[in-house]
Amino acid sequence: MKKRIFVNIHYLEIGGAERALLGLLSVFDSNKIDIDLFINQHTGEFMSLVPDFVNLLPEIPEYTCIERPIKDIVKEKYIGIALRRILARYKHKQYMKTLTVGERKHDSSIFQYVANAVETELPSLEYLGEYDLAISFLQPHNIVLNKVKAKKKICWIHTDYSTIHVNHDLELPVWQGFDRVVSISEDCTKSFLHCFPELSKKIILIENILSPLFVRQQAELEDVSIEMPSEAGVTKILSIGRFCPPKHFEAVPQICAEMERLGVNFKWYVIGYGPDAEIQEALDKYHMRHRMILLGKKTNPYPYIKACDIYAQPSIYEGKSVTVREAQILYKPVVITNYPTAKSQITNGVDGMIVPLDEYETAVGIADFIKKKNLRGKIIEYLKTHDFGNESEVRKIYNLIL
Repeated sequence: MKKRIFVNIHYLEIGGAERALLGLLSVFDSNKIDIDLFINQHTGEFMSLVPDFVNLLPEIPEYTCIERPIKDIVKEKYIGIALRRILARYKHKQYMKTLTVGERKHDSSIFQYVANAVETELPSLEYLGEYDLAISFLQPHNIVLNKVKAKKKICWIHTDYSTIHVNHDLELPVWQGFDRVVSISEDCTKSFLHCFPELSKKIILIENILSPLFVRQQAELEDVSIEMPSEAGVTKILSIGRFCPPKHFEAVPQICAEMERLGVNFKWYVIGYGPDAEIQEALDKYHMRHRMILLGKKTNPYPYIKACDIYAQPSIYEGKSVTVREAQILYKPVVITNYPTAKSQITNGVDGMIVPLDEYETAVGIADFIKKKNLRGKIIEYLKTHDFGNESEVRKIYNLIL
């Protein structure tokens, strides 16, 4: 008899965690496993990429109310959830008063306050029956912990906890309720256990699963030469990510300006979405609209990666960047900033480059990388002879239930 697995995620917007989930789902053996995927909100460009053998469970209205604007859910008469979210905001505001300025700047605890507050208003999912394994892929993890019936439950860490602040006492009971806590990298494990040393016996390492075959097939599906034209002497740089502080895209116009002064000819394309006021302001301030081109959201980013000369990740922090590995699968020289987990992703000078996390020094590093065509060529040859796929990681999940 096939084993039953339940998987939960908020939505399938374009993002690293969402792509990592699609990678995981794609390598499950449908002859051994029946998968039920429960998505809180059926939104996002990646919805169409859910594998055919995965059973997408129907959307439940109450679960869509966790993150949508409060005014919208009030109009729809979900008053209880709205009031609880307002209460969560109030409790979080009171908690913030106890923090230092630095802690407040990096605080991410609001999500757990909201999850705890709305939980009682969400219908149970136990009518779906008992699963052999329930997976919570993106925190907060309350839904899988308290709404699903399963013999074993595991949850994921996608974040470098050295870069954020959370309410330890509020989160700990949720993490403790799971049989295993999955970390995507050794660095993520270290930073998480620094915050939650009580959970050391629950940690298991399962890297983000990527299929080279899938990535390369997707890269052939579109011609993007109109959006990313090849121009003589112009190096095409590409970055992908949400417009949020960790990705640091608002610093790219300044980096571009420094690179221009250093005498390199390039265009820096960005696939992304989210609030872009800071980026737009910086583009005008540094007069870099001819260098930095915002391409917007793209359901399939792989043809764009294939079309670039260099993939760049200018982040302040990452857990373990999915797009960096995808770029390596497509044989692209990668340059990343020296965020805390950078060395767990790149061997400097071998399969990519790590540059200092400073606007000027980042510019110098990338400009130097553009000029060193021989080095880029050596990196490309290295990438072509190494396998950056890791489908075998799914065996760690099978070992929990088979």
